[in-house]
Amino acid sequence: MESRESVPARPLSYEGVWRFTAPAVDASVPQSRRAVRELLARQGVPAAEDTVQGLLLIVSELVTNAVRHAALLSPEVAVELAIGSGWVRVSVEDAHPYRPRALEADSAQTGGRGLLLVREITREAGGRCDIEQTAGGGKVIWAELPLVPALFGDPAPL
Repeated sequence: MESRESVPARPLSYEGVWRFTAPAVDASVPQSRRAVRELLARQGVPAAEDTVQGLLLIVSELVTNAVRHAALLSPEVAVELAIGSGWVRVSVEDAHPYRPRALEADSAQTGGRGLLLVREITREAGGRCDIEQTAGGGKVIWAELPLVPALFGDPAPL
């Protein structure tokens, strides 16, 4: 009987980790969202449209929070997108030490629901999210969603 050596599986063409930085200013929110959308399209990530839209909304909320609440101590934010065979993870890192908490905002307020929205989008998708301190004293907030392939006939435009 012949024995075959196991060959390590090669990563799928769209798997990898990409990181970019942006100044902690309002214009970085749509730029970060656009950069993530373009990266997903360029890598050919097979994601359903609702997964892509959820991920882009999470990017918008996390970068907005970093710009609004961390810019004083963190003039730059880092956005990282990691893609595996069955998941996609976005994280936003800043140098501010404050660890935010999701707050219940009353209906009269126009803001304050960003982390609640991130948590809900992640939960509905069957993913997970968390906040971690960095070695430099800042924080990284991340959300990981299952990579649900686009259904046949779903154009899933990125």
